[in-house]
Amino acid sequence: MRPYQTIKMFTALLLISLGVNAQSYQLNNRASTLFINGTSNIHDWTIEAENTSGLLITEFDDGSLEDIEQLELNVIAESLVSGKSGMDKNTYKALNTNKFKEINFKLKKVDHIEKLSNNTYNVKATGNLMIAGSKKDIQLQFSLKADSNKLLLSGLHEINMTNFGIEAPTAMFGTIKTGDKVTIKFETQFNK
Repeated sequence: MRPYQTIKMFTALLLISLGVNAQSYQLNNRASTLFINGTSNIHDWTIEAENTSGLLITEFDDGSLEDIEQLELNVIAESLVSGKSGMDKNTYKALNTNKFKEINFKLKKVDHIEKLSNNTYNVKATGNLMIAGSKKDIQLQFSLKADSNKLLLSGLHEINMTNFGIEAPTAMFGTIKTGDKVTIKFETQFNK
């Protein structure tokens, strides 16, 4: 056995003996929702992501969340739908979906975990958000609820589209203008 393999095996055995249990979960698209809410000079609007995927790897110690090793969320950009084809086309144009097919969030580090109850936690984290080919570090705060073989993450996050090089979409020859700020509201379910 190679030294690296011996160290890896020893570390795994040590974590098991200490009661630390790493668990892997996949995002359940059907049980998850992600909405983007925005404004315009005429009315507020909402877009829903219909195709999301992701991976979540957590560490639990004696039933309590100790750490999140990995968190990745992916949205197929052209699965963002408003129910209005004209608005969807303008959204895809603004996001340059011909070139950039996905919107991604990837965890860099967990800043803080606060236990609120036996199975609910408030998590503050830092990660990379990539939209339309532009990557920015963001601070993300969300609730994590553990329920037997699934985890539910929910939260809100505001972004300014211009920070990602996105020009706010317009319609009707520029007479309808969307606001720069949008709110992402998510409730994502991860299953073992």
